[in-house]
Amino acid sequence: MSDFVNGFWGYFISIVAVGGVVWCVWLLYTQRRWLSAKPASGQVEDTGHVWDGDLTELNNPVPTWWTWMYLLACAFALGYLFLMPGLGEYKGKLGFSSAGELEQQQAKMAEAVRPIYARFDTMTVPQVAQDPGAREIGQRLFLNTCSQCHRSDAKGGPGYPNLTDDDWLHGGSPEAIMQTIKEGRHGIMPPWKASIDPKMAGDIAQYVRSLSGLTSDPIRVFRGKREFANFCVACHGVDGKGNQLVGAPNLTDDVWLYGSSETSIVKTILDGRDNQMPAHEHILTPDQIKILTAWVWGLSNKPDAQNPAQSQAAAAPAESGTAKQ
Repeated sequence: MSDFVNGFWGYFISIVAVGGVVWCVWLLYTQRRWLSAKPASGQVEDTGHVWDGDLTELNNPVPTWWTWMYLLACAFALGYLFLMPGLGEYKGKLGFSSAGELEQQQAKMAEAVRPIYARFDTMTVPQVAQDPGAREIGQRLFLNTCSQCHRSDAKGGPGYPNLTDDDWLHGGSPEAIMQTIKEGRHGIMPPWKASIDPKMAGDIAQYVRSLSGLTSDPIRVFRGKREFANFCVACHGVDGKGNQLVGAPNLTDDVWLYGSSETSIVKTILDGRDNQMPAHEHILTPDQIKILTAWVWGLSNKPDAQNPAQSQAAAAPAESGTAKQ
């Protein structure tokens, strides 16, 4: 509750919390005062409510033990609000937070498993990718963290990239993959429906399909190529091979994030796309990110474990390919 972005809610919560305790104490005090002010007749007052002919409701005073229990509960509530975060912006005397507790638990767990990862410290990502133990750890990390979007086989689905096909949006080098995992990616294809009508978008879609050798109408391809040059080359390049610096996909490799049909491509052109790969640097430790990077890199790179020269070559940054979001 100490993380509100608007100060009003902090005051609102504080008033409700403290006001509730004060109201409870006031209610208990006034009721006991009212009961003690009534004349003692030696008999308990009859409220006049009778059920089943002989079951009478009496107005007995509240037992003393119950009163003290009530007051102690109110005192506990006030003490809790003083020590713990419960009054809006006030963080509590002890400074406790569930986020802080989680960080402590994560740090403790990281320290406990540190010896497992220590032997990979001096190894490059390609070398880690060749280690059977590291691959086993990486697969578990992937299944726990990434399979929800990229599927358990890492082949993705509509809107989620295939990580096994050596086709990357931001570069397939170990460094690029590690940056993607740590910092995330935010890929945006702007909508063009304000400037491009559906007919023109269909022509562009036909041209884009032709770049991958798919069935297309030659006349519409001719028109679409002209409009592609007007609207699309800034990101995808004159040859349609994309730009890894901005995450613009290669349109010539017959790899599609949302499908290759004209309908799907037209929807992308007119409505745009907004994809976000969340950052994991606050979820995974640096050791885990390195192992996960090696596992993902190894899906589309199979260096020969018996060939050190190939392994060293694989460690060099890749110049072709596209890091998926």
